Amino acid sequence: MTGTGSEALHEGEPHRVDLSARLNWLRASILGANDGIVSVAAIVVGVAGATAGTGTILTAGVAALVGGAVSMALGEYVSVSSQRDSQRDLIAKERRELAEKPEEELAELTALYEQKGLRPETARRVAEELTEQDVLAAHLAAELNIDEDDVVSPWHAAFASAVSFAVGAVLPLLGILLPPAPWRVAVTFAVVLAALAATGSLGARIGGGSKRRAGFRVVIGGALALAFTFLIGRLLGASGIV
Repeated sequence: MTGTGSEALHEGEPHRVDLSARLNWLRASILGANDGIVSVAAIVVGVAGATAGTGTILTAGVAALVGGAVSMALGEYVSVSSQRDSQRDLIAKERRELAEKPEEELAELTALYEQKGLRPETARRVAEELTEQDVLAAHLAAELNIDEDDVVSPWHAAFASAVSFAVGAVLPLLGILLPPAPWRVAVTFAVVLAALAATGSLGARIGGGSKRRAGFRVVIGGALALAFTFLIGRLLGASGIV
């Protein structure tokens, strides 16, 4: 057994994991890749259902990749910026309360530990010791479950989202452009579903969920998206509209 103390006893459990950063990275990267795979695949498969022109398919795919990556980055930036502003406001409010009424805040921290099951005298001692070490950190952790050094970065999230979307989008583009025309759609289906199964399983592994269940969900959703867009493209192509 490696490690010491509680680290060794709880090896493999996320007791010391930066959950905010971990979940933010998971959401921005894994879900961004899934969006890139599915959305671009749906577009190129739909266009391939209407026309066999490589130039048309390439143009649609590249436009979807660039537009989607920018859209994902902007959306992620706005969303995470709001989250960051909220965290900063909470931290500022807690710092102000600690400066204005420290005794009330100590009593509040003691009460929080009593609610967790500690005896009043033990809760008071824990609150006092934590206050001596880092009063702000103690209150942020107990009251708000946040860390002053763990404020999310909108730039990091936006970059991760854009890059992961673009990386995911490259897979269906290669799948639709590289094979001979008769095999394009079939190869793209296979590439996309395999990629979705991989990203779904990876996301479940990082988040601690069921890899099989997560992979199954994204594969079924991706297959339905491709089937519907290909059918619509085929119908439009047959109708002579495009």
